Amino acid sequence: MTGAESAGPAARLFAAVDIGASSGRVIVGGVGGGKAELHVVHRFPNGVVERDGSLHWDFDGLLAEVLTGLGAAADHAAAVGGTIESIGIDSWAVDYGLVDDSGALANPPFSYRDSRGAAQVEAVHGVVGPDRLYETTGLQHLPFNTIFQLAAEKAAGLDFVGLQALLIPDLIAFRLTGSRRTESTNASTTGLYDAVAGEWATELLAALDLPAGLFPPLVEPGETIGTLLPDVAVRTGIPAATPVVAVGSHDTASAVAAVPADGHNFAYISSGTWSLVGVELDTPVLTEASRTANFTNERGVDGTTRYLRNVGGLWLLSESIRTWEQEADDAGSPASAAPSPALDLPGLLAAAAAEPAGGPLIDVDSEDFIAPGKMPERIRAAAGAAGGVLESRAPAVVRCILDSLAASYATTVRQAAQLSGRQVDVIHIVGGGSQNQLLCQLTANATGLPVVAGPVEATALGNVLLQARAAGAAPAVLQDLRTIVAASHPGTRYVPGG
Repeated sequence: MTGAESAGPAARLFAAVDIGASSGRVIVGGVGGGKAELHVVHRFPNGVVERDGSLHWDFDGLLAEVLTGLGAAADHAAAVGGTIESIGIDSWAVDYGLVDDSGALANPPFSYRDSRGAAQVEAVHGVVGPDRLYETTGLQHLPFNTIFQLAAEKAAGLDFVGLQALLIPDLIAFRLTGSRRTESTNASTTGLYDAVAGEWATELLAALDLPAGLFPPLVEPGETIGTLLPDVAVRTGIPAATPVVAVGSHDTASAVAAVPADGHNFAYISSGTWSLVGVELDTPVLTEASRTANFTNERGVDGTTRYLRNVGGLWLLSESIRTWEQEADDAGSPASAAPSPALDLPGLLAAAAAEPAGGPLIDVDSEDFIAPGKMPERIRAAAGAAGGVLESRAPAVVRCILDSLAASYATTVRQAAQLSGRQVDVIHIVGGGSQNQLLCQLTANATGLPVVAGPVEATALGNVLLQARAAGAAPAVLQDLRTIVAASHPGTRYVPGG
């Protein structure tokens, strides 16, 4: 990526902490002259760890990486003659940490890939039916939604006395500032947020015997959460007066804010570990047809509604590659030998593109693909269960994954348009999947619509631009922010049959 200084000598600098389920980044964004440029100053891996038979996140490790990255951001800013004006944090949704009155974690945050939430779905629905849940929250049913994870805590005997739940970005912000807040776009993914009122659904908390104050008060993107604690300032080299500003802390909310669309008639696909596929609306769609189709109404920036479905994503590809690499190591040589090199992804995609069209498809949304391990084997089994035959060759499996994702994207975009009444003239793919040329072309073919791919770092751009807007360094109107993205990061266009 280009450096933040390329936005011009008058560029104002902001630090974006952007953490996904498989990796994280700290990025310095420079905003000025009608453009926004990014400079990645720190990258680090992320992943689930097993503890006592459950899947958790290594939060202490994540926080240490964030602090290291913020120190690198301070160094970068000094090198280009600027200062970090604020910090914004985004991550994946639904997961949280429970902190006590002293601020200590009760245990490492659980990962949504753990099965504990799914085990509580029936119990929750026995208290609050799925139709009532949807009427209030507008949230797509997923077995790992926060509401089911909290039910698992209660089922395990936790009474929540003296504890408060902080979603992952809010937990990081708390460690940086000492302030406890819940950012609204991420709150809307919990299953405990009123999609119409824009407040906590206190009646659902009461029905499930959860404390009314289980979550901290809500803040909107652009509001200040707090300023850096003295020890954080010393550790990072960023002054203690520097604010941590709420952005779209659910990474998809920041990504959608940075979709370089012109007007309203677009669909978006935020393509990464998961694929978030939908349209942007002014108000939620809470109809029974929408619930049956399993669409979600998550809060977006400026009170918009991200009307979408959570579709399977490139997790299937990355986990397949991890499996093949592990198999190569296991089949290789003595334990003392060096591990086999990473598979050549460009070569693998080129080979997949040469595979014949019309191969078997799988349901990329199946819960069978949530957990890690032996992904190619599970994909082949799913293809067989659907009546297809899928060879074990890696290119064939990759083509099946990408064909299946494109088919699911096409179905989801069509349903989103029908259920919401929103006309769709173009599809914008942002995030890591926008680099996958084969996936972008297959999506254009499957939907019959042009696809504009990029930017890759849409989440970080949205994060930075929302901070810049709060600081008066960017326009107030969301469409004008998108114009900055389009000017700074021109996309690649794919046409059906191209």
